[in-house]
Amino acid sequence: MMAPTTDSAGNTEDAAAARASLETLRTEIAKAVVGQDPAVTGLVVALLCRGHVLLEGVPGVAKTLLVRALASALELDTKRVQFTPDLMPSDVTGSLVYDTRTAEFSFQPGPVFTNLLLADEINRTPPKTQSSLLEAMEERQVTVDGTPRPLPEPFLVAATQNPVEYEGTYPLPEAQLDRFLLKLTIPLPSREDEIAVLTRHASGFDPRDLRAAGVRPVAGPADLEAARAAVAETTVSAEITAYVVDICRATRQSPSLTLGVSPRGATALLAAARAWAWLTGRDYVTPDDVKALALPALRHRIQLRPEAEMEGVTADAVISSVLAQVPVPR
Repeated sequence: MMAPTTDSAGNTEDAAAARASLETLRTEIAKAVVGQDPAVTGLVVALLCRGHVLLEGVPGVAKTLLVRALASALELDTKRVQFTPDLMPSDVTGSLVYDTRTAEFSFQPGPVFTNLLLADEINRTPPKTQSSLLEAMEERQVTVDGTPRPLPEPFLVAATQNPVEYEGTYPLPEAQLDRFLLKLTIPLPSREDEIAVLTRHASGFDPRDLRAAGVRPVAGPADLEAARAAVAETTVSAEITAYVVDICRATRQSPSLTLGVSPRGATALLAAARAWAWLTGRDYVTPDDVKALALPALRHRIQLRPEAEMEGVTADAVISSVLAQVPVPR
């Protein structure tokens, strides 16, 4: 076997260093957020796949703090937009402003021009404003007055929504839900984790001052770029590809659903599984990688029948049932 060239050896070293840096994220973010490792992993997977994340959880489970801590640990620029009923699309994307000194219009960038956009309570703003993110999420640009303006790289939208309070909200349409690579549910902490949270606050922890909490940058855009290149080299066998397709096709035949997973959903699941395989130290994807990412990658891409919802069936239960039924490749 031929020895690797200098370039390939250098790329391997860069990828290994990037993986080590990303692995330390959990330790760094844990200085601010207690017990949310799955959500941290999901956000990192989304960054590696150039995808976006929908965070769902009741108020007070550190959704906003989690995103802010991630941005600090990755040395990324971040901005937060509180989505409200009176928010206008231009408040997100930016607009043309008349300059009296030059007698010309100039573009004033909105908060979407950042690396990590926190769209807080995205379902509290009308569809007109929600749709202002569609082009940004899909095309990674914003068009104002016919001129496309590229967004910074990396770019990730982390949107939050409250699953229990629907009065005065505007549910995201299927087309926009499909733009999110993953939907992560943020659970209430365990008793031990909640005690740890209160102990930190009693000791003077201030969630508004992450530097004082000890959160330091442990990775950056260069690490993400090296990691993405390594993920792109991760092997996906024909059997794994067929397994992903079979899972998604099975959802379309489920009697509990009116809408199954689209081909875009299958692509998202495969991409997420590939990133997860690389993060765990392998250069190939296994069926377990697909199973590990199936719930976050697919739960927001299916639609339950009303009668199934009345019987207490959940999207996660349907996907778990499908995973149990579809033959696993050996």
